Amino acid sequence: MKRRTPQLALVWDEEGGGGAGSSRLAGVDEVGRGPLAGPVVAAAVILDPQRPIAGLDDSKRLSATRRETLAASIRERALAWALGRAEADEVDQINVLMASMAAMQRAVAALPLEPEHALVDGNRVPSLPCPATAVVGGDGRVAAIAAASILAKVARDAEMVALDALHPGYGFARHKGYPSREHLAALDRLGPSPIHRLTFAPVRLAAARHRPSC
Repeated sequence: MKRRTPQLALVWDEEGGGGAGSSRLAGVDEVGRGPLAGPVVAAAVILDPQRPIAGLDDSKRLSATRRETLAASIRERALAWALGRAEADEVDQINVLMASMAAMQRAVAALPLEPEHALVDGNRVPSLPCPATAVVGGDGRVAAIAAASILAKVARDAEMVALDALHPGYGFARHKGYPSREHLAALDRLGPSPIHRLTFAPVRLAAARHRPSC
């Protein structure tokens, strides 16, 4: 059976607010909280209501090929878009939640147009220079957030493929840093790489196993 294409909201008007009527409504999302390695990458997107993009959805529901196609359309048709990031060492320093907030802040700050309102996927929002609303499951409900999730996912996946060449043996191009069986076996065999998050338990344990004994 063919899956029905979702009809995502172009504006958000839950309980009379959330940016309804804003002509510059930014969707914000991040990817990369769960991996053991690599950055957290966030995106902010202000869609153009005059240039709709068919097929936007939560990036996790889309194939890699479909994400790439939609990402190209978003970059071409959006009024504005930008990326933000937090590296693995920052995740270790301030924890992954705060690093995610920082990446989203940087994405919004990098937008070439100042948004009137931001809709952020999840149940909390970072400190932003505009009013903001958290939308639980927003990447499957609001078009601008879906667009942000797609750009962030495509950008991070491409970076993990590039990092695979710099740090061979871990399989980053395949699992993108997530704790797959292949990745855990490589960690056990090789120990952490420079892009691993040392505060995450599997990495911390692998580092301890590979620490030289006195």
